[in-house]
Amino acid sequence: MSSVIDIAESVRSGHITAVTVLEEHIARIEQANPRLNAFACLDFEGALEAAKSIDRRVADGEDPGPLAGVPLAVKDMEDCAGMPTGNGTLLVEDDAPKQADSIQVARLRAVGAVPVGKTTTAEFGMDSATCTKACGVTRNPWNLDLTPGGSSGGSAAAVAAGLVPLATGTDAGGSIRQPAAYTGIVGLKPSHARIPKEGGFANWSTRGALTRDVLSTARFLDVAAGPDDRDRQSLPAYNGSFEHAADHLDVSGLRAVYSPDIGFAVVEPEVEVIARRAAEMLIATADLNEVHMPVRLTNIHDAWGGVMLGPLYQDWVKAGIWPDKAELLSDNVRELMLKIQDHGEIDYAASWEEIYQLERDMAELFLSTDLLLTPATACRPYPADSTIPMEIDGKDISSIGVEPFGAFVNGCWNPSISVPAGMTRDRLPVGLQITCRRHHDDVTLRLARMFEQVQPWSFPKGFF
Repeated sequence: MSSVIDIAESVRSGHITAVTVLEEHIARIEQANPRLNAFACLDFEGALEAAKSIDRRVADGEDPGPLAGVPLAVKDMEDCAGMPTGNGTLLVEDDAPKQADSIQVARLRAVGAVPVGKTTTAEFGMDSATCTKACGVTRNPWNLDLTPGGSSGGSAAAVAAGLVPLATGTDAGGSIRQPAAYTGIVGLKPSHARIPKEGGFANWSTRGALTRDVLSTARFLDVAAGPDDRDRQSLPAYNGSFEHAADHLDVSGLRAVYSPDIGFAVVEPEVEVIARRAAEMLIATADLNEVHMPVRLTNIHDAWGGVMLGPLYQDWVKAGIWPDKAELLSDNVRELMLKIQDHGEIDYAASWEEIYQLERDMAELFLSTDLLLTPATACRPYPADSTIPMEIDGKDISSIGVEPFGAFVNGCWNPSISVPAGMTRDRLPVGLQITCRRHHDDVTLRLARMFEQVQPWSFPKGFF
């Protein structure tokens, strides 16, 4: 399968038409999606009109932009004109097609990307798998019995299987990086507000993307990033090109620390070994200075859950959703609501103090290092239609979770990327997570690119 950049440059130069590219990817979707269930809805008619428009512009001597003719999948928690936004739930009553794009999708469309459909998501993004009553079970192309992760599971499955070269994601606690790790692709969570979003102040969630290679991700970020007055948190424009930085930025001499557990995580032994080897390879390849020091961060698993889910629980009670419509919710979301209900009143002050302590922990950590390397997930993919595991390697993880390396990055607003680190003995992908200083997205991409060049990765057989 061609990369984002290969497709765009071929269409811009007239060597291939956007319509031809689209038709090839439509055929792939029609052939493979019944096995994967990666799409919540499809709009081939709208995509064909967009592709024809791009071809007319090329014929007229225009440049449609750096994503010309690139088939794009949009996570079904983000608006895309012409398609509904279902959020993976049966609770959404207004499923009419949206009239406008999100900021991110509008930027991608404006430079030639062709939206083909909305990808499945965990219900309201609240799960580490993608299994809902609204859309059914989404499956991992490496093993159809297993989950591709969540909440951006449909996007990850579609990209890993070669159905599209680019898909959007959202990440509030690992929802891009965990699916990328589980499916063996690249998943970027940029610095908080690098990509603007609608909806007012956000402490956790960021927009991002899933691709098969780092330069494609960098080109995506060059397009999607930049300030927008609709998001008062949005960062100033980057002074340069992320795509150029990914191939040329000098990172030699930066200090790097590898942590297998950040002080509290329980990690499957084989997953940790693979991640450690990948970290050692990156440190050597990039000529980094390895710092040997313990990393002990505050575990905000319960605090994060309280401040995120507590207000939602209260809103659902007031709206008559909980417990009146509990039967409409997916199993994992229903279990989360029951946990909040049984917990009783949440001490928000105490929860936020834990989060502030994590911020202090991270600030102190980055006095001694420039980047943190960890496994991307605590375990290999688990069964696609099951609830979240509560045990790893015989140890209870109910207060830790299967993606303990996710939320601490969201809580501190750092850029972080998951890249394929290697394969388990049973041929399942493992991810290496690279987390850098806040706003240093260019360093993050450069390190990921350097690792990619010395550790090329493969894709699941039987797809594209």
